[in-house]
Amino acid sequence: MGNRKELTSNSIKIIAIIAMTIDHITWRFFPGFQIASLPLSLHLIGRITAPIMMFFIVEGYYHTKNIKKYIFRMFLFSVISHIPFAIFVGINIIPLKDGIFEQTSVIWGFLMGLISLSVYKSTNMLFKPWLKGLIIILCIILAIPANWSAPTVFAVLFMGINYGNFKKQMLWLVLSVFIYSIVYLLIIDTIYGILQMGIVLAIPFLACYKGKRGTWKGMKWLFYIFYPLHLLILGLIRIFIL
Repeated sequence: MGNRKELTSNSIKIIAIIAMTIDHITWRFFPGFQIASLPLSLHLIGRITAPIMMFFIVEGYYHTKNIKKYIFRMFLFSVISHIPFAIFVGINIIPLKDGIFEQTSVIWGFLMGLISLSVYKSTNMLFKPWLKGLIIILCIILAIPANWSAPTVFAVLFMGINYGNFKKQMLWLVLSVFIYSIVYLLIIDTIYGILQMGIVLAIPFLACYKGKRGTWKGMKWLFYIFYPLHLLILGLIRIFIL
């Protein structure tokens, strides 16, 4: 494609949904951290999804007409997605019952990132610099139990701060996920920790984004519906079939 920007946000989100579905199906039919070429390759494809969604959280912030409604919608989405995520992963639906990490869906981390960016960019005089810093630190802590954990906050926040500078956005994305990769490597699994850096595969798709949504206006609702629904289906397959 050279230097031409060819993809709409709708097209890139479809790519993310497909990659996510491949990744989650792989977790169900190749459970655990299996060191084999097929599951590793499929999980690598799945690394495309999170950075795309974080990138478009930032785009959503800058294009929304009502940031409060956007935050509320993300909050509601995170609540709805929690139980399907718990069923999919096989954990207690009460957060933190089974540990600290991976206790709720990535949407909660996205929400914390969105709130952090909104607070940082706020011109409301009530938000003094020290209060902004305190709220952002709180959001980072609250995001720890989510899938992809606190680095989602760093990624959304710093990509938002550097909005309009794609190279800096991608640099901060990679640095943020590198933190996650190191923690994953040290605490959970070495190979799968390294695998998280497969997020760089999303960069060429994002580089082709031409700043337009596409003709279909229902794309954002597709993801809101598809995400919890596919987790619920795969979770029920885990319980009743596998």
